[in-house]
Amino acid sequence: MELRTLYYFVTIAEELNITRAAEKLCMSQPPLSNQIHALESELDTVLFIRGKRHLQLTDSGKLLYRHAKEILHLADKAANEIRSMGKGMNGTVSIGLVEGSAPNIAAEWISSFSAKYPEITFRITDGNSDELIEKMRSGLISLAVITAPCDQTLLNSFRVGQEKMTAFMSAENPLSALPGNTIRLSDIKDQPLIVPSRDAITDMIYKWFREIGAEPKILCKMDNYLDVAALAGRNIGVSLFPKTSYVLNPQIVAKEVVEPARNIEYLFVWLKGKPLPAAEEAFIDHVKDHL
Repeated sequence: MELRTLYYFVTIAEELNITRAAEKLCMSQPPLSNQIHALESELDTVLFIRGKRHLQLTDSGKLLYRHAKEILHLADKAANEIRSMGKGMNGTVSIGLVEGSAPNIAAEWISSFSAKYPEITFRITDGNSDELIEKMRSGLISLAVITAPCDQTLLNSFRVGQEKMTAFMSAENPLSALPGNTIRLSDIKDQPLIVPSRDAITDMIYKWFREIGAEPKILCKMDNYLDVAALAGRNIGVSLFPKTSYVLNPQIVAKEVVEPARNIEYLFVWLKGKPLPAAEEAFIDHVKDHL
């Protein structure tokens, strides 16, 4: 199978109309039809069910379509990387980082990647996980580090770190006087809670409390860690956020949640089915190599 033939096949499979596919490929219909008939003969299978106006992929056609897309993507990636090697890798890596540990985690990758590819620049965006996913969908960024969970049907992902969920409270709150720097989840079940605004995290917190036979009393959902510190410091409620959200403040006491301990995972993500520039593909590989 030649790459050109696979490209013809993919175009027809996406148009499901031989005339429109031929127009898109800037070629006449008979040679295109002959290419597909030859491909079917080579594979000894039928790829399309021919209707009067539209085509329909057979099961064999659907399988070939998935593989052909992957093959064409890899061919483009290989060509782009080889061209970049000849010129010296360049371009811009656009990445979003959620608050918490993500900036610290990414700093090491960026430092070592920049040393290897000094011509590549970075464009870094911040936001909560849902905002960063939406920015990827709209094309504003290509990569992101978010907190788990994520939609596995939409995103490629792999784990890059975790940190402890921590309760932040006013020094005036009686719970702050408990000995040690940890607190049981059951100790805060009756406290008004300030939690991250992301729905997936809120659902996770509900699940945690139900595991101990309780319901969380969520007072407020917030994104900005500085605002969270301000509310917790005024004894409005206890905030449940990752440990690195701690803002140096003598009015706030931080205690890691235990019994059971709870962690937040950080995921490196990018959209499925969307080809990336060679610089960003190289950055993904670099991150995987440095975990």
